[in-house]
Amino acid sequence: MKKILLFASLALALMASCGKKAQTDSETQPTPAQALITRLDNLRQKGYMYAHQDDPFYGVTWQWERGRSDTYELVGDYPALMGFDLGGIEMGDAKNLDSVPFTWIREEAIKHVERGGIITFSWHPRNPRTGGTAWDVTDSTVVRNILPGGEQHEKFIGWLDAVTAFLKTITYKDGSPMPIIFRPWHEYNGSWFWWGEKLSTPDEYKALFRMTYDHITKQLPTNIVWSCSPNLQGYWTEEAFLSRWPGDDIIDLVGEDCYQWGTEEDFVRQATTDVVFLSTYAKEHGKLFAITECGMQNSPVADWWTRVFKPVIEQAYLPSYFLPWRNWHADHFGASKDVATADDFKNYYAQPNTLFLKDIQ
Repeated sequence: MKKILLFASLALALMASCGKKAQTDSETQPTPAQALITRLDNLRQKGYMYAHQDDPFYGVTWQWERGRSDTYELVGDYPALMGFDLGGIEMGDAKNLDSVPFTWIREEAIKHVERGGIITFSWHPRNPRTGGTAWDVTDSTVVRNILPGGEQHEKFIGWLDAVTAFLKTITYKDGSPMPIIFRPWHEYNGSWFWWGEKLSTPDEYKALFRMTYDHITKQLPTNIVWSCSPNLQGYWTEEAFLSRWPGDDIIDLVGEDCYQWGTEEDFVRQATTDVVFLSTYAKEHGKLFAITECGMQNSPVADWWTRVFKPVIEQAYLPSYFLPWRNWHADHFGASKDVATADDFKNYYAQPNTLFLKDIQ
């Protein structure tokens, strides 16, 4: 296991950048959010972490078998960071939108933190106007109707309360809160979610994010690291990026969801442009940067990880992590011994600057 280098001055500068980070339990004791931000900053001086969505629940050839992990079965190590989704919690459902029981999500999230890992939660809530999924874009008035004064506002506040109540249960054995990276309202520059670019004005989107932040932070003031992640754009300008940016005062981690859906050439060009722009913004504004979703669906290119993706992410300034999406049978994105990229990913794992659980414990 490599020794983690501590760059205290950089960590302090990063912590000082947001008002929330000034909160402490005492004059000397950092909050869980502060401690995680400092840890993330220290780790990225050493390398960048592999993360994976829903890693302990199912894989390319299996599902719902406790104790399994496609990542572990390929490289003998767990992801440094695991991602989970809260879609459905707002409805009072027992399982999330991907059929994972919330009790199991809680169990695995706590287990991963206890063994030294880091966790992040996303949220794909139902459409509060139509009752459809997060991908229901048939009504372009949803966001304005859940903001203060809107006809669905009180209903939506109840949804935020449901998210908060669940996050409150992610605790250590003594009941103290575990640190969590929370990433709501992602891919906002696309229009496939009801909060997307063509479904809300820039001011409405920013108000939605700030309302979410304000409501949850009132109940969980010390342990949430807030992430905001647009989708792959390929031509960011500062004006375009800032038009929907929720604000430096509430965001800790700048992300981007960065899949290869088209040609390799287009992906490399667009993704490189984006990670340079976004990580530079993060650097200049005292934020962390991560590729918060990524992958090539079904891994058809055997050397994609080392030949295509690795050079792209390493153009970013000190990336914190990258998170391939879930391995759901034929529709998979992350590491697995059962796909064409298995050997290439083992080579990726062996690189000195790629961090897995053993590297961060």
